[in-house]
Amino acid sequence: MRAAVYHGPNKIEIADVVEPSPAPGTVKIKVGFNGICGTDLHEYYAGPIFVPTEPHPLTHAQMPLVIGHEFSGVITDVGAGVAGWSEGDRVAVEPIYRCGHCPACTAGNYNICAQIGFHGLMSDGGMAEYTVVPTNMLHKLPDNVSLKLGALVEPMSVAYHAATLGDVKSGDTAMVFGAGPIGIGLWFALRGKGLEDTFVVEPSPTRRTSIEALGARTLDPASVDIPAFIAEHTDGRGADAVYDAAGVTPAIQTALACVGARRPMVSVAIYEKPLMTPLLNLVMNESRIQGSLCYTAEDFEAVIALMARDAYDTTGWVTEIALDDVIDEGFEALHAGRKMKVLVDPAV
Repeated sequence: MRAAVYHGPNKIEIADVVEPSPAPGTVKIKVGFNGICGTDLHEYYAGPIFVPTEPHPLTHAQMPLVIGHEFSGVITDVGAGVAGWSEGDRVAVEPIYRCGHCPACTAGNYNICAQIGFHGLMSDGGMAEYTVVPTNMLHKLPDNVSLKLGALVEPMSVAYHAATLGDVKSGDTAMVFGAGPIGIGLWFALRGKGLEDTFVVEPSPTRRTSIEALGARTLDPASVDIPAFIAEHTDGRGADAVYDAAGVTPAIQTALACVGARRPMVSVAIYEKPLMTPLLNLVMNESRIQGSLCYTAEDFEAVIALMARDAYDTTGWVTEIALDDVIDEGFEALHAGRKMKVLVDPAV
């Protein structure tokens, strides 16, 4: 079968590899779509970062490997001992490997497992015609949720998990910094939670236009004094939650100047450089920075339920490409800002 194999920085090869067969407790999936994630970009241009160069303690895999951890597909075969899943089931895959016995896992927070692994980063993944996963990664897709949307469940669950950590409720004011795929996902998640008063802060005109077309209200930090605007908008209260999906110092500084007393700034970005950020406003407000990593099964199910209610729209920000176009129309286009979200169809 054909697959995108990661060999290190600036080297992904579209190659013929051995088609996998399901082991006991696993299923074989014909991949429908696989999204290119920001983490994949980091691996391609600056890696290996998360891709192991020695056998991973949970998966025992190492580079080179088939990348891809955001994917959906159809079960084509089941391994011995598998119950509750059948050929033909349409699924989204929650790609976390967890140890099950560290303090985080035993507390139910397996998304911060001490040995966490990801299918498609620490094992052969979904940017291929077929892949094999354990059944605890499977989430069934309703009939009215397409495989295209199914491939977006993973990144949208990252955003939904972060939105939940902001502890917001209907009637609150929220702010999202950054209108990339996770920022868009945050806006969808907050809207799904009943928030109508959400502002997306984004300096790029192209990204502002894309999310405005979905119905979002945006603020341009180059033309608006964001903290002053939010102070006036909330009668001095500040935002009930702010979310950083930008990962740059100016966004952090502005977000911390907007967050209300005893309220959180939820960080869901990857920071490539150390941040030098004054924290006096946090002290004076007793506000806080809350980290957010990945998701749990509950987040996946919540996103799928919202998708079944037509709460997500891919218009204008999601592009489909063929496997052979992964480098030029995928990684390089995303890196250059020509595209926002790319889904790879391994069958094309």
